[in-house]
Amino acid sequence: MNSRSENAHVYRIDKFKVPAAAREEFLSRVRTSNEVLHAIPGFVEDRFFEQLGATGNSKIVTIAVWENEQAFSEAKLLVQEHYKKIGFNPGDIIKRLGIEADMDAYTNLDL
Repeated sequence: MNSRSENAHVYRIDKFKVPAAAREEFLSRVRTSNEVLHAIPGFVEDRFFEQLGATGNSKIVTIAVWENEQAFSEAKLLVQEHYKKIGFNPGDIIKRLGIEADMDAYTNLDL
């Protein structure tokens, strides 16, 4: 069973279908974004998973864990401000690279 603090965690789970030709650029962007996340208060941990297909295409899953909803909400604002300051639009990159994305936040389901 999870502790009370873990029950408050917010999990940002992003799933991507990445063409082989886009993999390295995509992962470079993930690494850069990850450095920003680590510096934000309320960040707990992250994980990265990959499933390579026979054609070289990848399914990549990223999970970022936040202490609670407030920390997650504040982090979203800080990340958006950072992206605006550096002129980075994740949606444009995803589209240009031909990546399919399913991105959302989840909370613990205690069964």
